[in-house]
Amino acid sequence: MPKVQSLFFTAPQKVELRESDLPTLKDDEVLVETVCSAISAGTEMLVYRGQFPHLADVHDDMSSDLNYPLAYGYACMGVVKGIGKEVNSEWLNRMVFAFHPHASAFILHHSSLILLPEGLSAENACFLPNMETAVNLVQDGAPILGERVLVLGQGVVGLLTASLLSEFPLESLVTVDRFKLRRKALEIAGQKSKVKSLAPEDLRPFDKTQGKPSTFDPFDLTFELSGSPSALNDAIALTTFSGRVVIGSWYGQKRAEIDLGGAFHRSRIKLISSQVSTISPELSGRWDKSRRFDVAWKALERIKPEKWITHRFGLSDAEKAYRLLDENPQETIQVVFDYTL
Repeated sequence: MPKVQSLFFTAPQKVELRESDLPTLKDDEVLVETVCSAISAGTEMLVYRGQFPHLADVHDDMSSDLNYPLAYGYACMGVVKGIGKEVNSEWLNRMVFAFHPHASAFILHHSSLILLPEGLSAENACFLPNMETAVNLVQDGAPILGERVLVLGQGVVGLLTASLLSEFPLESLVTVDRFKLRRKALEIAGQKSKVKSLAPEDLRPFDKTQGKPSTFDPFDLTFELSGSPSALNDAIALTTFSGRVVIGSWYGQKRAEIDLGGAFHRSRIKLISSQVSTISPELSGRWDKSRRFDVAWKALERIKPEKWITHRFGLSDAEKAYRLLDENPQETIQVVFDYTL
């Protein structure tokens, strides 16, 4: 069997490919050859930059021991090329999704794999983790008919969240991002009439001290998805009395001063921590991960986010891919590894 190539983060701004032999296939396992895998420009770039906590006991989708060298990633699509004796033969040659680090092939228990729905491309399916996150964010925010909603950050999670929100009968939906490419992304999806996309400097809260008017009325519901801790201050300032701020960003070790004095003290704004590894207690009695995955798959079929793939790299060019995301994020939306290159 040919050697398997796996991607490892070895130090801040350093990645390398390591070759190894696959272990012997157990009776209840399957061998998957990877077709494509998506890079997370949020969590994964924190690992690349060394901005992650080295103990991740509060982050359920990571190892509890985050130290270099580290294999990390969670969006692999591949084809089942081998099965153990106890695995149904129907698995052979099926396209499957796995929450697995970037690697040319891997072996997992068949229960850890998710079959690709008919008619959905592998590249669309690479967005499954981010779409599940977007579904979770919208469920935690619980938008109401006629509300004014703001999404700060139009990376992949922000774009998917805004796309889902555009299906609701809202009074208004505004998105904000500092990069022009990402502000234009929803126009590509034909949603220009539903969503107003702005640069940060174009969205101002009312400033009583200087009498400057606001760009919009305060928002009932704000999603902070920029990955920047300082944006939480903007989210609070732009949210109305008794509104909600859903915090979907994971800041890692990044810090910023948050202003919880002044207007916030009397605002009754609710700050909601949202993370996809769990389901909100309000929903967990009737929702589980399986039901949420079903919703995410159907959303991928409607939205088809592969149109937001801006770059494809072979795994051997991983260093170039991460350097691009680190140094020129304004040129990217979704970057994927294509294992056929």
